Amino acid sequence: MSLANLMRPRILLAGFFHETNTFADDTTGIESFTCLHDGELLATRGDASPLGAVVELASQLGWQLVPTVDYRATPGGMVADDVIQNFWSAFAERAARPLAERKIDGIYLVLHGAAVSQSCDDVEGEILQRIRALPGAGHLPVFGVLDLHANLTARMVRHATGFVSYRENPHTDAAEAAICAARLLDRALGEQRERGSLPRFYARQLPLVWSPPGTGTADTPMRLLEAAARRLELEGHRAVNIIAGFAHADTPDTGVSVSIVTDLPEAQTEAALDELGRIAIAHREAGCPREWKLDDALDRILAGVPLRPALLVEPADNIGGGAPGDCTTLLRALVARRHPSAGVIINDPAAVARLANIPPGGKTCLSLGGKGSRLDPGPLELDVRLIRRTDGRFELEDKQSHLASMCGSQIDMGPCAVVRHEGVTILVTSRKTPPFDLGQWHSQGIDPTGFGVINVKAAVAHRRAYDRIAGDSYTVETPGPCASNLALLPFRKIRRPVFPLDAADSSPVSLHHHVTQD
Repeated sequence: MSLANLMRPRILLAGFFHETNTFADDTTGIESFTCLHDGELLATRGDASPLGAVVELASQLGWQLVPTVDYRATPGGMVADDVIQNFWSAFAERAARPLAERKIDGIYLVLHGAAVSQSCDDVEGEILQRIRALPGAGHLPVFGVLDLHANLTARMVRHATGFVSYRENPHTDAAEAAICAARLLDRALGEQRERGSLPRFYARQLPLVWSPPGTGTADTPMRLLEAAARRLELEGHRAVNIIAGFAHADTPDTGVSVSIVTDLPEAQTEAALDELGRIAIAHREAGCPREWKLDDALDRILAGVPLRPALLVEPADNIGGGAPGDCTTLLRALVARRHPSAGVIINDPAAVARLANIPPGGKTCLSLGGKGSRLDPGPLELDVRLIRRTDGRFELEDKQSHLASMCGSQIDMGPCAVVRHEGVTILVTSRKTPPFDLGQWHSQGIDPTGFGVINVKAAVAHRRAYDRIAGDSYTVETPGPCASNLALLPFRKIRRPVFPLDAADSSPVSLHHHVTQD
């Protein structure tokens, strides 16, 4: 090995990405994950994902990456325990020896921060704790990137040197946030080598839990909090994170948190955390936006003559929040009200399979949706005409799409079928795919601007794609596992008191900051 290679920092690279909805009926098994090993992680370079961004930056920074394993899946129900066991076995098999031989200088992790397994409420904290326990890992700087909807825990803070969370929702900056965290790691490597010191990591859990529609960064309260965070960074803090939390993971750590990576004095950092907490609590009501009654929204839409599509946004069946994407309440309403030009996407692999032998233009009675959540009224029987079938693959039109943070730029919806019932056009997918890129429609030969109304099964992340083609937008209340009215959900584990489930009269909880082990 050349002297130049010996001097290059060796960075252990791994990832685990899942946003777990504990109120969803399904279990997320290994078949739902894309599992990358060794050089496959390096092949993500240029795919618009956070992992790919770090791989690309590593060469610029002169890092020698030691890739291990990356597991990622779209949001869904509780992660099966064997997934975590498989991940850890694969990681430890690749990481234990170079760590023990002191051949690693730092560790970089691509995480979501809201993963829950059948037996562990804090998957990321468990992974970090296990990493720190490996011989040779205790003294290393550990940095990573988190989703804005992470549920930050004491173990995550205790065993990491620092995280950078996404600052935008929709998550247009996921790759940028990953790069920021990598640069912090690179800086820390130099400081540890020259001075033997690392930055400190402080965090607080706030007595707040906001449902996803209340966490858009263009709106209060997140807009105000992110602005304050950027100002605090200008004052010298290395990273200031506003983490909105993921309300639909029922854990003791679920909710809003703020964190800071810094080498500034502790009193100054605590004052900054105080300020962020005051802003969040002062604007807590804005994090719980009200939704339209479905019939009222349809009355408004049908009474008008829209020049552009109206959006019926359905957070309760938010695919990006772990819902099944097959709830039928809104489709039933469009059919019952005989809307003349509506577009709906339903995930139903069984329905796609039943259409396999129907020729384009053929008609059949199809049972659609209603299989993924006990909260939904159930399958809807419709007489439909098949328009076309496709393989369901497409490339993101917008490489900064929220979807890129989950899946990269190449999207696979599984085999798909487009059917029509009177004025309602239905794209039926075999793999639930969050509606965050218009390429989803265009790849099926459909121009969504031609619809009078579009059902969007999302909360906020659709906005970058859909707001530019929409006239009006109505966020509507329907039954489903991602219901925005948190009082309707059977929480058992979440810390109490927490607003809006309780009065906002409790104090923020400080989490331990990282102390490097010798």
